[in-house]
Amino acid sequence: MKTYLKILLGVVLFFALAGIGTALYLFNMQHKDIGKAKPDFVITAVDLQKAFEDNEVAATAKYVKKILEIEGEVESVKTGEANVLNVTIKSGSDLSSVICTFVSATDPAKFTAGSRVIVRGECSGFLMDVLMNNCILVK
Repeated sequence: MKTYLKILLGVVLFFALAGIGTALYLFNMQHKDIGKAKPDFVITAVDLQKAFEDNEVAATAKYVKKILEIEGEVESVKTGEANVLNVTIKSGSDLSSVICTFVSATDPAKFTAGSRVIVRGECSGFLMDVLMNNCILVK
């Protein structure tokens, strides 16, 4: 076999093994336990939505992929696909709100429209609404 074919085969094999190793690492990576994690920021739903509305770039850099503990008034509760619970929290704006997604078996009866709640979750961004994932009910 020619030398350049051996080198090419070695390079291809190296990248294949690196790809498989990376995929296994990401697949087995542990998720943050939101219930035990200390929040990076404690903020009201009104202030969080206003931060994104005033300067989306700065708010994205500050809050996205961070654990937030937000307080606000429940606007609505809906069950989505795969029994995922979506709780909408009022933000003081008619056009925008904070949507919290609860993936674990959370009882929808714990949320009633108009009640005040404290929710901890991971902020995932702003698309007309501030999106919070992997949420838990704190109070």
